[in-house]
This record gives sequence, C-alpha cells and structure tokens, in this order.
Amino acid sequence: MMKQRQTLSLIALSMLASSAFANEFSFDRPGAGIGTGITPVGQLAWEQGLPTASYQQQTIDGVKEKTLTLNGDMLLRTGLAKGLELQLGWQGPVWQQHKRAGATKENNGLGDVSIGLKKAINLKDDRLSMALLAEAILATGNDEFTAHDDIYSLTSAVAYEFSDLIGTSITMRYEAQNSNWAVTAIPTIDYKIAGKLSGYSEFIYRKAESQDYEYGLGAGLIYAVNNRMQLDASVGVDLEGNARSYNGGLGVSVLF
Repeated sequence: MMKQRQTLSLIALSMLASSAFANEFSFDRPGAGIGTGITPVGQLAWEQGLPTASYQQQTIDGVKEKTLTLNGDMLLRTGLAKGLELQLGWQGPVWQQHKRAGATKENNGLGDVSIGLKKAINLKDDRLSMALLAEAILATGNDEFTAHDDIYSLTSAVAYEFSDLIGTSITMRYEAQNSNWAVTAIPTIDYKIAGKLSGYSEFIYRKAESQDYEYGLGAGLIYAVNNRMQLDASVGVDLEGNARSYNGGLGVSVLF
C-alpha cells in the first residue's frame, strides 16, 4: 500500500512538473505584445521571421508614394536562472522598395540589434501570470534601417487564462530615446481554434512625445507542431493618419 502511494505521489509530481513547464514557457512570436513565459535554464529558444513585411501608401504634394519593406528579424532567448532569461534580438537583413511618380528605388542593409532581460513575477495564482522585460535597442544598423539613437524600454505583461480555450493579456511598454518618451498599450485575446491551431487578436495604442496618437489592429494564427516548435502567420493595420499602412509576416519558433 505504501509503495502504491509513493508511486501515485511520483506520478502526481511528474504531472505538476509538466504543467509548470507548460505555464512557464511560451514563445513571444507573433504579435506586438510579449508573453509571460520564461525560457528554461540551459535551453535556447530561436524565433525567426520568414520574413516580416510592412507596406505603406501615402500621397505627398499630390504624388502617391508606396514603400514595401521585408526583413528577417530574429530573437534568441535563453534561461539564466529560474524565472529569468536573456534575450538577444536582431532586426536582420532588410530589403526595401520605394515607388514615387513612376520611379522605383530599392535599398538593402542590416537592422538594429537588441539585448534584454526578462523576469517572471510570481503572483501566486494558477491563472494569472506576469513578466517584466528591460531592453535596449542599439542603433547599429545601416542608415536607412536604424532608429539612429538607442532606445531603452521597460515592458510589463500580465496574462489571465479564463479557460483552456480563451486567455487575455495586456502589454505595457515605456520607452525613452534621446530624452523623448513614448508609451504603448497592447491588450490581446488569444483563443483555441481546433486541435493544434490557435489564434489571437490585439489592439495597439501608442503615444510618443510631441507626436499624434497612433492606433493599430493585429491578428494571427499559430500552429503548434509540437511542444517545442510552432509556425505563425500574422497581419496588422495602422488606423491613424492619411497614410495606409499594413504589416504582417510568417515565422517559425523552436525550443532547443
């Protein structure tokens, strides 16, 4: 009888450990917000855009301009300690096509890099999770594809799991660049669709110093190949201003 209880206890602990692993780790792709998951110690998560795309169309002085940009952005995440991970990002190689008044110009180059630390915050709730990300985007890219000045940011994400089918989260990002500040809020809802397929929808609000309010909508699909690999597709649209601006892309994420 004692051996049976010990066996049942070991099985229960194993199930709890598996559940804890599932709750602790999640990929940050896709979407503008971040997840609350942390990469386990000694493991590496590689999140790659295949590619990420943006398209903008606007009229300046009566002349229509169109700009298409493709970049192979990537993010590497590795666990440093329980509940703490290191992130290294790169906006990757970039290709851009600009059309104006019948003339076409193409550019290519390299984007900026980033480094960050992400920490899980224990809220002592099975359904509620939180994480903080301190990040620096270093303006190391080519002139056409860089922020020109380094950007320092602090991002918080809080997620609540209503059920196995529906969850919500909100990401708040505070950033400073060359003494100018900006704040971004991203409420998100994610949902199971069928089997290994799930989706998400998000609203993006941003206010930068001395700039107009910016709004956007985003949505995407995620296919979990297994518990260590996922494929994703996303689309988004900016809602403010006279310019028409769209973004989206494909991606793959793998946990080693």
